[in-house]
Amino acid sequence: MVHEVWAKGDAYEAYVGRWSRPVAAEFLQWLAVPPGRRWLDVGCGTGALTGTVLSAAAPAEVTGVDPSERFLATARSRLAAHFITGDARALPVPDASVDVVVSGLALNFVPAPAEAVAEFTRVSAPGGLVAAYVWDYADGMAMMRHFWDAATSLDPPAAALDEGRRFSICSTATLSDLWFTAGLSDVATRPIDTTAVFADFDDYWTPFLGGTGPAPSYVASLPTEHRDTLRDLLRERLPRAADGSIPLLARALAVRGTAV
Repeated sequence: MVHEVWAKGDAYEAYVGRWSRPVAAEFLQWLAVPPGRRWLDVGCGTGALTGTVLSAAAPAEVTGVDPSERFLATARSRLAAHFITGDARALPVPDASVDVVVSGLALNFVPAPAEAVAEFTRVSAPGGLVAAYVWDYADGMAMMRHFWDAATSLDPPAAALDEGRRFSICSTATLSDLWFTAGLSDVATRPIDTTAVFADFDDYWTPFLGGTGPAPSYVASLPTEHRDTLRDLLRERLPRAADGSIPLLARALAVRGTAV
């Protein structure tokens, strides 16, 4: 049995945190929130979205919430925002107290996402914006798609760990339904595409050895020989540019709505 680890902030940054920042920037452009608003970042992790809000949205204040104290320690070391430990399904925030609730790359990991979106709505002031994005694990997050396709070709039971199979929430239709069910209005969705460019194969593979997240946790569970076989298969399969770099699509799916 593979136990997923979400504790090592630096390992997460190397794995997917670095690729989330371009997505966060385009996400905020899409939201087009005026300056001077109160923001809440739910599932803030190491602070990729929080940092983008601070640098690009001129907020009055920003609060980040995450269940991982070690992720929050990384965020606090880098960002001048308020961070608190908490569960997306029971936010430690008063009713109608924030103008913008956002969540980046986290909602699919919440056991009951509908409860989380209900909480987003509860803490939003009337007319406030509630928005989120998740990776398109099934088709558009190529670094993970290549990994799981290779892993399951060697070990078919690994398919049960594949985010593309596990997270049905990661579709624009499902996200839209969640937002409408929570009573939000003016609901809209869109894909956000960026390119994750790995300098070489080691730049791609090494983060999978960090032990943080589903795929790295799976790698950590493998015997050395099996891990090396998986590494070599990925080395053969991954596309390369003329300079040896590995450019891969990184697509997120975004949703937004207005609190009534």
